[in-house]
Amino acid sequence: MNDDVTQYINKAQPWQIDVCEKLRAMIGQAIPGVEERLEYGKPHYVKNGHHAAVIAIAKAKVSFMVFNATDIPEVKGFLRAMGNGERKTVDIKEGQDVDYSALASILEKTTAAL
Repeated sequence: MNDDVTQYINKAQPWQIDVCEKLRAMIGQAIPGVEERLEYGKPHYVKNGHHAAVIAIAKAKVSFMVFNATDIPEVKGFLRAMGNGERKTVDIKEGQDVDYSALASILEKTTAAL
């Protein structure tokens, strides 16, 4: 775990810290050998020099974005496309149930070729 990422997360609201720590653990399990680092002021997860995911904390949500997701379909109310669809994002709000196993499955698919 990267200390800069830990400091970024620990500045958030308690519920956001909980979500971020669960996301970190899930990412570490889903992507063997993933590198965690702070880039552009946010936690980024990199495998073999390629971006795999990013966590961003906002006032009322935590956003989790995966890269290399062109072949991953959007899921209304859960997973939305960004730009040309190469990136997909999940916005997590306070009290929301999060399907971390579904996110892990998406990450495993998007990082398989990295």
